[in-house]
Amino acid sequence: MSIEKPQSRVLSGMRPTGRLHLGHYHGVLKNWVQLQHEYDCLFFVADWHALTSHYEDTRGIEESVWQMVIDWLAAGVNPSSTTLFIQSRVPEHAELHLLLSMITPLSWVERVPTFKDQVSKNKDRDLATYGFLGYPVLQSSDILIYRAGQVPVGADQVPHVEMTRELARRFNHLFGRDAGFEDAAEQAVKKLGRKNASLYRELRKKYMEQGSEESLAKAQSLVSDSGNLSLGDRDRLLGYAEGSGRIILPEPQALLTENAVMPGLDGQKMSKSYNNTISLREEPETVTQKIKTMTTDPARVKRTDPGDPARCPVFELHKIYSDAATRDWVSEGCRSAGIGCIDCKAPLAEAILAEQQPMRERAIQFEQNPDLVRSIIAEGCEKARTQARATLEEVRSVMGLDYRSL
Repeated sequence: MSIEKPQSRVLSGMRPTGRLHLGHYHGVLKNWVQLQHEYDCLFFVADWHALTSHYEDTRGIEESVWQMVIDWLAAGVNPSSTTLFIQSRVPEHAELHLLLSMITPLSWVERVPTFKDQVSKNKDRDLATYGFLGYPVLQSSDILIYRAGQVPVGADQVPHVEMTRELARRFNHLFGRDAGFEDAAEQAVKKLGRKNASLYRELRKKYMEQGSEESLAKAQSLVSDSGNLSLGDRDRLLGYAEGSGRIILPEPQALLTENAVMPGLDGQKMSKSYNNTISLREEPETVTQKIKTMTTDPARVKRTDPGDPARCPVFELHKIYSDAATRDWVSEGCRSAGIGCIDCKAPLAEAILAEQQPMRERAIQFEQNPDLVRSIIAEGCEKARTQARATLEEVRSVMGLDYRSL
């Protein structure tokens, strides 16, 4: 399998937590819906990752998976434009995880910032397990098995992508240098043609001597755009340009996304653990009631008391859902006591319901036809497995584990 423009492939996943709320929509799903129009996207249910921290009770995991997938589809993730699948239905993830674990220094997984952070935050849960320690390697396997070039993450997840890059680099260094690699690479350079071969060597030298990332990018683009190379020669020259061996597992890039913190009904981050959420498919009557009963600025005891929008959880949601004119109206009315809290909440409820309406409508066909959801996932799993198998075949081959004579 050749590395065909990995930068155009995006991979992202979510742990199955059941029905999703508006925090998930604004933090992840809106971005997915946009990315599916720009990249070759694979989105997966990270059910094995759920086991790393919640292994003691798996009774509700299957139902959580299906409800979450329905929410993806309701949010506008299109199975015709993306590949949707369940991690554990593509066992190649696990095999690559095992193989990469053999070359991963223990210090690499111990230094991942979220490891110690999660252990300290979940003292009521036994996370002193091999699975939890090794989940960053599984996460790297999820990305590398599809040779994804882009991984949408918030700033807090960048260290995971960087570790994936280091693992890919280490793997390529160990197994990408087959016998006679340099001679084969030099023969491949000649196939670029005299002018391009000279330019390639010049760019490679500049990168090797000066560390010019711009030169490396130009050299790799020159190779990718060449129509005179076999797939093997192309992969060989991509690695040779940066002084490594043949690139079997390309290094992914972090596709930084705005780490939008969606405020909940109480002003804290929207989270099921805080019981302050509005679900994507929540009934309109329930949504309206939740907004009506939201706490406001505690200084506004009476209707005639002026308030401070900066101290009001309702205004935090107005920042997400209301235009500038509405926010100004709310702010001025609150400070002057010109409007009451019920008046303030009304346009917010309307905006949230308007956002949810198309989601509820899209969800109906999937709620009424669960076989359709299962069919979408089954098709996605098979498509994902085809790509994963191709990567794993090459990984086994360079590691001397293909045993083709058997």
